[in-house]
Amino acid sequence: QVQLVESGGGLVQAGDSLRLSCAASGRTFSSYAMAWFRQAPGKEREFVAAIAGWNSGTRYADSVKGRFTISRDNAKNTVYLQMNSLTCEDTAVYYCAARSSMVVNFDANVYNYWGQGTQVTVSS
Repeated sequence: QVQLVESGGGLVQAGDSLRLSCAASGRTFSSYAMAWFRQAPGKEREFVAAIAGWNSGTRYADSVKGRFTISRDNAKNTVYLQMNSLTCEDTAVYYCAARSSMVVNFDANVYNYWGQGTQVTVSS
């Protein structure tokens, strides 16, 4: 059973940076594609970023491209989301997700495992 635990959320000012972490269980982590999704109040859950198994590729939503960076440390079973130049539009609960495939995907329905989420609030 794969378990995901997000951390690093909090309250920050617009323009600040924040790094989210997702700690995963299991030794199969390295081959799993990992992703970040977010959900703001009253909105659908949306894709943010994904990284392929074995760090073979990344994908980003247009809204965060150039500001956010997804990375992984397979030795630590951890995925990160570095968030720079944050704006109020980035306020949401951020969720970590994993799928038992190395191929990335922007569709939340293909991900097998989910964390409980971490709140990111950006104020002006």
